[in-house]
Amino acid sequence: MIEALGLWAMHRIDPETAHGLTLKALNAGAVPLDGVFTSSRLRTQVAGLALPNPVGLAAGFDKNAVALGPLARAGFGFVEVGAATPRPQPGNPRPRLFRLSEDRAVINRFGFNNEGAEAIARRLAGRAPGPVVGLNLGANKDSADRAADFATVLRLCGPHVDFATVNVSSPNTEKLRDLQGAAALRGLLAGVMAERDALERRIPVFLKIAPDLDAAELSDIAGVATEAGVDAIIATNTTLSREGLKSPHRGETGGLSGAPLFEKSTRVLAQLSALTGGGLPLIGVGGIASAEDAYAKIRAGASAVQLYSALVYGGFSLVGRIARGLDGLLRRDGFASVTEAVGTGRDEWL
Repeated sequence: MIEALGLWAMHRIDPETAHGLTLKALNAGAVPLDGVFTSSRLRTQVAGLALPNPVGLAAGFDKNAVALGPLARAGFGFVEVGAATPRPQPGNPRPRLFRLSEDRAVINRFGFNNEGAEAIARRLAGRAPGPVVGLNLGANKDSADRAADFATVLRLCGPHVDFATVNVSSPNTEKLRDLQGAAALRGLLAGVMAERDALERRIPVFLKIAPDLDAAELSDIAGVATEAGVDAIIATNTTLSREGLKSPHRGETGGLSGAPLFEKSTRVLAQLSALTGGGLPLIGVGGIASAEDAYAKIRAGASAVQLYSALVYGGFSLVGRIARGLDGLLRRDGFASVTEAVGTGRDEWL
C-alpha cells in the first residue's frame, strides 16, 4: 500500500523531478526494500561474475552512483550505474523524460547527463562490499575522439567496478550509434580492451547494442565483438521506433523503453544467440515487467536480464516478484538452473 501511494504521488509530478526524489528517498531509507531473493536455481555465473539471481538493474537509473547502498538491498542480482563520460556534462535541455502511461513505456532524451568519471569513480571507490556493480561507459557530446573517451572512463573507474559496458547504442548523443559500424567498433573496442588489460584486476567488458539494427549489422557486431574478446553483449538499448503507441507523448524525440520494446529487443536477442551459437553470454533488456518476461528473455538466449522502465510503474517490489516468479517458472519446467533454460525457446523468436 505504501509503495502504491508513493507511485501514485510520483506520477503526479514531472518525471525527472520524480526520479530525483526517488533517489533521495532511497538514500533516506524511505523506500521499502525486500533484499535479494536467491535459490539454487537462480544462482548463476555470467562472464565469470557470480550472481545471486539473474535480475539486474539497467544503466540510467543511478547515473552518478549516488544510491549504491540502498540499491544493494533492492533485490537485484547485479547493478549497472552510469553512463559516465570523462568530463561532466549537463545533457540535453529539459523536459527530456516522458511517461507514456497508456503504453507502460518511457521516452528519454537525456544525452548522457552525468557528473563525470572522476566524481563517479570516487563514489564507486567508497562503496561497501556487496553485490556485483558495473559501470556504463559513455562519450562526451563535444569530444574530438569519442572512441578514446570510453577507454578514459574505464581507466578512471575500472579499478572500482566488477564489469564495464561499452555503450555505443544511446540514440540521444548525435552520431554515437555510428560507432556500431564494424570498422569503428573494431577500433573502439581495441582501445577499451587494451585499457582493461592494463588494470590491476581484470574485469569483464560488455557491449550494449541498439534494437534498430538489421540482420547484416547484427552479424557484423557479433563478429567484431567475438573477435575483440568482449565478454558479453547487452541486447538492447532503447528504440527510435514508435509503432503502435497510444500516448500523447508518442511524438517526443528520444529513446523509447518499456513494454513496447519487449518483442523487438527479444527478437534481436534471439538473433544474436543464433549468430554466436550460444558461445557469448547475452544479457536481455527491454520491456521486462514480469517473471514471464524475464523467463522469455532467458529462453530466447539471455544468461541474465536487466530492467529499469518497469520500476516506474511497478516500484521496487517488482524486483523480488520477478525473481520469485522466475524461480517458480524454472521449477515448473524442470530446470535445475538458469543456465539450463538459456536458449531453449530461441527458435520461437527467429
